[in-house]
Amino acid sequence: MTPESTFPTAPSDCYLTHANFRILDFQGAATRSENLTIVNREQQGCGMVGWNGFQRCGPLGVDSVAQSVKLLQLSADRTRVTDAARWDLVPPDPQNPEGHEEQLVRAILRAREGRRFRGQSAVFCLHGADLVVQNIRVAPASGEELRKLVLAEAAGRLPFPSSEAEVRFVEVGDVRQGEALRREVILLACHRPALERRVAQRSRLRPVAIDVEPSAILRCYSRLFRREQDQQQAMMFVNVGASNTLAVIARGAHPMFVKYIELGGRHLDQAVAQHLRMNLADAAALRRHNGDRRADQRDPEITRSIAESVRPVLDRLINELSMCVRYYSVTFRGQPLGRVVLGGGEANEALVERLAQRLDFPCELGDPLRSYEKPRGAGRASQWAVAAGLALRDDR
Repeated sequence: MTPESTFPTAPSDCYLTHANFRILDFQGAATRSENLTIVNREQQGCGMVGWNGFQRCGPLGVDSVAQSVKLLQLSADRTRVTDAARWDLVPPDPQNPEGHEEQLVRAILRAREGRRFRGQSAVFCLHGADLVVQNIRVAPASGEELRKLVLAEAAGRLPFPSSEAEVRFVEVGDVRQGEALRREVILLACHRPALERRVAQRSRLRPVAIDVEPSAILRCYSRLFRREQDQQQAMMFVNVGASNTLAVIARGAHPMFVKYIELGGRHLDQAVAQHLRMNLADAAALRRHNGDRRADQRDPEITRSIAESVRPVLDRLINELSMCVRYYSVTFRGQPLGRVVLGGGEANEALVERLAQRLDFPCELGDPLRSYEKPRGAGRASQWAVAAGLALRDDR
């Protein structure tokens, strides 16, 4: 299967309508990755139009998770960063989800104050907490028959009624399972109420699309690795976030494996709190302040204590990533993995080194903004992959 056939454009009668938004099937081309997406066709565009009628900026990428919201906007030709901002949030109270949504709306408003963001069009994102993502296998088929097989398989895997689900899938290719030939697909599904909640978080923005995190990650990095050698090489993109870690293995812009691992910054904070007998807030602050300093400015004793605390969690994470690589290597023989790119707010050079030693693959720290002039206050470059991928969407 060629990358060009990965995301076939669905015929118009296959579109599903949800309120004012059009829910698209997977589509795209070799340099694009358009996954589970809602597009408001009536509200596209930047809102900033020059005298010649052309847009001067793209949509605002809104990457909102439990601990922070990151906003990033690119110029209309996607050649420069208009602005980028991050606003930290108070961890959500499970007993008061509405309170967290209100906090998120206020954070988006405050993060835009005094900045150079333009227009009101925005692309929002569904993350792991809102998604069911699995590589599954069904009988070889195509078209409507394949869709029915995937929906039937998905019905038994969803934690919510299938009648309340939005289900999409990406065809990966035919694989051998024993003596049988099976069709490997990547299943993505979400609960419709999650879409409605995200749309409600507009905060003076016009949502032109709701994307998914794996799609945004792949769109971001496939733009950076555009050489023919890179496009023909399988890579694993790892995004270590606050609550979980996302692993995406792709060849060019063609996804082949996607998995969420329930280990992230929150688990590292808990490990530090337990090992050093601190409350969770103080442990989180200690770990972040130490990590944000230059290596020559860190207290050696504190650095050693933190490293000892988080070692078991990092070992578990690396073991999980090793199993992802093993699954890929066994399933797709003859298409070896060539590189691992580590990103996300929790990524750092120390983790890159440990990952390279354990996986025995070249590993590097991702820099989603390496082809742009860095905006002021961007902080760790690796944290911007999702927001950049959202901002790179082009639904014109």
